[in-house]
Amino acid sequence: MKILFATQNLNKIEEVQSILPQDFSVLGLTDFNFEEDIPETQNTIEGNAIQKANFVFDKLGVLCFSEDTGLIVPSLNGEPGVFSARYAGPQRNASDNMTKLLNKLGNDKPRKAYFETVIALRTKDSLKTFTGRCHGQIAFEQSGNGGFGYDPIFIPDGYLASFAALSKTIKNEISHRGQAMKKLISYLS
Repeated sequence: MKILFATQNLNKIEEVQSILPQDFSVLGLTDFNFEEDIPETQNTIEGNAIQKANFVFDKLGVLCFSEDTGLIVPSLNGEPGVFSARYAGPQRNASDNMTKLLNKLGNDKPRKAYFETVIALRTKDSLKTFTGRCHGQIAFEQSGNGGFGYDPIFIPDGYLASFAALSKTIKNEISHRGQAMKKLISYLS
């Protein structure tokens, strides 16, 4: 089954393809020569996921799914949350985002955090959402060479290494995006 992932983020496309069973094939927006900016103007992760799925469906008219992910740090009143990708500014630079987060936490604030992913599946007749969460801690410094975004500073509960230092197999099994994708796969199957 081919399914359109409403994103231009190649890292996310690669990660999702590695999670899906072999009988699924992920298409990205570049496969449709779609280069428009997709709005993300909602104040919740779920709202952004729905907005993106509806926007792409309205433009292309094909079954698609989108996702939005945020890193939530309760001791920072939920920051960076819905603004995770652009936490340090519109340039969407992961290194800048991590530096800002680590500076705000300093050495004395509690470091508990969780990632939340919401996937919105849009068909001609319906809209469904699937949520995944992964709890953990924010490290004091970056480690690992894998992953993307905040992966080098997020240590999932039950592990001693960051997402960026864990194997793709382990990360996909326990991650927020992996959990939400499993729910999507179950629904589509």
